Amino acid sequence: MARCGLVKAFANPTMSLTVLAQHLSSITDMRQAAKITYPLFDSLFLTVTAVIAGCEGWEEIEDFGHARRDWLKRYGDYENGIPIHDTIARVMSRIDPEALQGAFIQWMKETEAHAQRQVIAVDGKTLRSSCRPGNRQSAIPMVSAFATTNGVVMGQWKTDEKSNEITAIPELLSLLDLQDSLVTLDAMGCQQTIAQTILDQKGDYLLAVK
Repeated sequence: MARCGLVKAFANPTMSLTVLAQHLSSITDMRQAAKITYPLFDSLFLTVTAVIAGCEGWEEIEDFGHARRDWLKRYGDYENGIPIHDTIARVMSRIDPEALQGAFIQWMKETEAHAQRQVIAVDGKTLRSSCRPGNRQSAIPMVSAFATTNGVVMGQWKTDEKSNEITAIPELLSLLDLQDSLVTLDAMGCQQTIAQTILDQKGDYLLAVK
């Protein structure tokens, strides 16, 4: 059984899952209609909510679906049950990742609009289990923006191999609505260009200098 469960954020009235469902429904299904057993939305909504709830890996996402099927049916169909983990992985691999990211970010923007002053923590991390066997340097570096009020990641940006967090942070910030938000960054983010990017978007910043 998966170790994940519904997170406290889902109990927050500002975290409208109905709005999330609306945005996920806008993502185009590229599969052949005659071969579809599970609606795209069912796999999308299951995966996103399971990951927010702390699930790791496709098998845990499937377990989450079986444990929470009645809850999931408030938002989706799920008449054919919960797809197996291989099916979930295959469906998710065929969608446009930018479309999914865009839908999620739009949801977070609408969530922020109903929240009080938001604190956004920006930090660089290495994506877990992303390195190739025997080559730790192949791990994928990411910059993430974490909404501390709602407890969810608002967006992520992959750091280019020939670059670093300094160039990735402005790209990530450009995707977010920073108005009236406080953005916190560590020493890597102590750059005039990054600070100006935040100010240009009518946000405030708190930079940690070592």
